[in-house]
Amino acid sequence: MWLLAAWVLLSAVGAGSAQLTFSMTDVVEKSDCNKTVILPCCVTNLKENNTKVMFVTWKKQGQIIFSFDGARRQFFRHPAVKSANFVSEKDLPRGMASIMLNSAEADVGNYSCEVTESNREGEVKVELRSYSVASCGEESTPTPMEKCGSWFLLVERAIIIALLLLVIILCLAQISVVALKYEIVPQKKMGIIVAGIIFTVAAVVGTVLFVQDGYTAQNQAGLGLIVVPAVILVPLQYFMFGIVFNSLPQATFVLIGLQILGYIIAVVGFPLCVSACPPVHGSVVIAGLAILAIANLLSLTYVFIMGSRMKEHPRPGKAVEEPLNELQSDVMREKYTVVDTPWP
Repeated sequence: MWLLAAWVLLSAVGAGSAQLTFSMTDVVEKSDCNKTVILPCCVTNLKENNTKVMFVTWKKQGQIIFSFDGARRQFFRHPAVKSANFVSEKDLPRGMASIMLNSAEADVGNYSCEVTESNREGEVKVELRSYSVASCGEESTPTPMEKCGSWFLLVERAIIIALLLLVIILCLAQISVVALKYEIVPQKKMGIIVAGIIFTVAAVVGTVLFVQDGYTAQNQAGLGLIVVPAVILVPLQYFMFGIVFNSLPQATFVLIGLQILGYIIAVVGFPLCVSACPPVHGSVVIAGLAILAIANLLSLTYVFIMGSRMKEHPRPGKAVEEPLNELQSDVMREKYTVVDTPWP
């Protein structure tokens, strides 16, 4: 009889070593929108609520990547996941053993969380999956190991790059028209060339960074290089109008104002896009670049038409300057002309 009682007692002790229970989360999903990933592990029936009697181990595919020894207050992190840490260490006595790590270090696969409290222990498993950024916020069934997509949708990226290319082409065309039809002093010519080169280089580098897949600092910097340096277009346009006209007509100020409006809209859209993934305000950047492109197209048309007219009818200032210069030349010629007179 006592043997039966001892067997029941030993069975109870043995069963007691695996009595910890967990709130279950079978699957965790991540995308390139995520900068960090949280792997959940929540024990629901801790008794002592004391970290000194707890031991936590996280494994990936059976390999230990993170552990915590409460008695010794020691942490272990695998070199591949140096960012791993408890989401909230102060909540560990209440059973919160979830960890957080950088998205770049969180490889898709199967993870397990083992928690020991004195002589009781338990384990829970969770699968980490990835899905395309284009599906962020949409109801879809992600598949494991799916390749991550881009920050912007393909159509949005194509429109942004196309508008940027159009702005560059229109700006270069306007510079060419002004350079061919009007004389430009070397200082202004050098300034226009430098401004055009800076804007073009920034646009090219920004495009290369922007088209890469992912939601990273490189993508954000690329969008910034596409939008922010466009401010160069405003003074550049003012200088080109100044070369064509002696006094700027009212229409030129309207066109410059339109460029400023487009730039402000694009710049406002930039931080709105950077702060969200997928960017819910990508249309704001697109609208700003579209207004910039329209302003440059109208400016090119205005310079070309007015330039053609002034070729037939010279600028008023120039029409006054030429007779005045001729008159000054005649006066100087008469002043310094030596009249030969015969000797008596």
